[in-house]
Amino acid sequence: MQDRIRNISKELLSANWYKLWKYTFEIQQKNGEWETQYREAYDRGNGAAILLYNKEKGTVILTRQFRLPTYINGNTEGYMIEACAGLLDRDNPEEEIRRETEEETGFRVLDVEKVMETYMSPGSVTEILHLFVAGYDENMRVTEGGGLASEQENIEVLELPFSKAFDMIRTREIRDAKTVLLLQHAKIANLV
Repeated sequence: MQDRIRNISKELLSANWYKLWKYTFEIQQKNGEWETQYREAYDRGNGAAILLYNKEKGTVILTRQFRLPTYINGNTEGYMIEACAGLLDRDNPEEEIRRETEEETGFRVLDVEKVMETYMSPGSVTEILHLFVAGYDENMRVTEGGGLASEQENIEVLELPFSKAFDMIRTREIRDAKTVLLLQHAKIANLV
């Protein structure tokens, strides 16, 4: 496929929160002709998310926080229930998700299992999201969690029965794609 894309150029449109780029490129069509196309891509870096589960208790740890993009697109309260997640500051997904888990949920996990990588919105966002699962118990709790004030995080930590969390997909109380994928993985893999 690389030989069917040429003359890529990019222009920075915005660097307020992350970077929004306008790309111009040529792509070879099926008939062999070259066509110039224009696309915008939002570059926010790569990320990781994790579902904490406790098989004995039949529970999972999720978070609840305000998400402006959902609010301005029809989520009337703006809050989302999600798996713990964050950006990769140092590009090591396993280390970053352990750090993010402790900051957001208060649990210090050591053994994480990577279950997949995914592009969540490949038509406009460059992010690759690394998805993990890890077991937890109360002995792993080191803080109350809630995120970092320096990052303007105000995160509520939720411990829910897995059956309830899974049903929240059906009731549309959970609409975050990474969380849906991780809950479905947990069900298929019989983690909880």
